[in-house]
Amino acid sequence: MATVSPSSSSWSYALQLPHDPRAPGIARATLRTVLAAHDLAHLTPTAELLASELLTNAHLHTRGPYALRLLSAEPDRLRIAVWDTDSRVPPGFRGQGAPVVVPPDDAEGGRGLHLVRACADAWGVSVLREPGASEGGKLLWAECGQTGVNG
Repeated sequence: MATVSPSSSSWSYALQLPHDPRAPGIARATLRTVLAAHDLAHLTPTAELLASELLTNAHLHTRGPYALRLLSAEPDRLRIAVWDTDSRVPPGFRGQGAPVVVPPDDAEGGRGLHLVRACADAWGVSVLREPGASEGGKLLWAECGQTGVNG
């Protein structure tokens, strides 16, 4: 029986999502499947939390479609990125040195991106404003892995 072995340890997946309340759950299920297929199930708890918060942010604060991208360029390391059509950077992602405004204890929301910042090994944002580009928006990303803070 022949076995297929990937020639490289790096890989990426992209999942286009409609603005639908079921989309974040479908994306999380896809994430779990991808991690299991690549023997990275040990990253699932942190990766799922990061993806969930980024996807929920895109769903709640934008009106258009969004996308989940999973990228592994080195062993035991995962980058989770969520693209959406809105180029505005949320307050929780405005820079490593930006002041963090924590919502009041009785607030029902506003903690998601703070959770991402606290649980990710690295995080960031890319604003996509190319002249003449049909799709702009932003890409929020977070990384987790065995060798980082949460590994």
